[in-house]
Amino acid sequence: MTAGVGVMARGQARGRGGRPEWATAFGDRTVVHVDMDAFFAQVEVMDNPAYRGLPLIVGGKRDSPRGVVATCSYEARAFGVRSAMPIRQAVKLCPQAVFVQPRMARYEEVSRRIREVLFSFSPTVEPISIDEAFLDMTGCEHPYRDAQEIGRRLKQRIRKATGLIASVGIAPNKFVAKLASDQGKPDGLMVVSAREMDRFLLPLPITAVWGVGPKTAARLMRAGMRTVADVRSRPVESLCRLLGETVGRHVYELCLGQDRRPVQQPDNAKSIGRETTFSEDIADGPELRAHLARLCADVGARLRRSGMTARTVTLKIRFPNFETHTRSRTAAVPFRDDERLFTEANQLLDSLEAGPLRLLGVYVSHLAPDRQTSLFPQRAERLAEVMDAIRQRYGPGAIHWGREISSRTTTGRS
Repeated sequence: MTAGVGVMARGQARGRGGRPEWATAFGDRTVVHVDMDAFFAQVEVMDNPAYRGLPLIVGGKRDSPRGVVATCSYEARAFGVRSAMPIRQAVKLCPQAVFVQPRMARYEEVSRRIREVLFSFSPTVEPISIDEAFLDMTGCEHPYRDAQEIGRRLKQRIRKATGLIASVGIAPNKFVAKLASDQGKPDGLMVVSAREMDRFLLPLPITAVWGVGPKTAARLMRAGMRTVADVRSRPVESLCRLLGETVGRHVYELCLGQDRRPVQQPDNAKSIGRETTFSEDIADGPELRAHLARLCADVGARLRRSGMTARTVTLKIRFPNFETHTRSRTAAVPFRDDERLFTEANQLLDSLEAGPLRLLGVYVSHLAPDRQTSLFPQRAERLAEVMDAIRQRYGPGAIHWGREISSRTTTGRS
């Protein structure tokens, strides 16, 4: 599906600032939002074609009492299944669905390939999550006849690199670009120029505006404002009296199509981690320690893939009553191997004297680029690198630490 709002000028005539003439219809910036449609479900179907055309739910086993839907195919959405919905509710809505557990390492691998495509279009890419990002195409528009061509080529390159479909929105700012990609789903392409902003925005429900959650929406609706057009018909002062100065002006500016936030590269990661919510509470013992070992192996592999070392290990636990605690240890010497990571995390778990747990998480921080100071890496580092190479060649399940194996086979990994 391809939709366009406004008529874009063809050709390569120069406009303001040396940009193509068509680009000046976007004002000062040409912003692109790329969103992978039902990303996890798409990857699962690509890896297992037998799922194609079936209602597919990614998030956990169908009998999981606490699992939630991470994402689902459009076939499942037709039954009312949505992200963040409890698995139990999804089963009631769509009992014939196929339920699979997430494979984050696989999704991250595909996400990296998508990221490479995006950087081939613009040097300014702002990832929002594993499956969506903004691009600032300002100054990079010259190779393209118009904004529609940017969108088409992006979608084609992503499809060629990954086999997956994406929805793309192009507009003068991040807010409208995101709305445009949402409106076109799935497999959509929607372009909104500055001159067509009102025609696009005014009919939208007020719930489409960033920052308008259920409570704010209810207050606006009680005051007779159900659409962007309704908000625009009121003076900004009345909105500030209703919602407060900060929120009122924020909502009003977005309804005008004004969003000054730049597309910017994120700061370097401050931590790397993984946590898991168990389908049943787990008491301390071999099974819980096996979960801890699996988390440490996962975090260690991601640390090495990023080319970083860490000095601080943080353990996170959550009890059945949702009480949450964290403990940290900082080492004098940076590390990157699973052995040191597990040793530190294991000691932290000992210090907490934990009872049955609902959630367990491991994080590393105080990250720095890995600068190998010895020609002869420590045995633990070398062993971890060998295991990484084996998994890279034969798959993530090819080799494990013995400590990752417990008497129970259910992992509860989220």
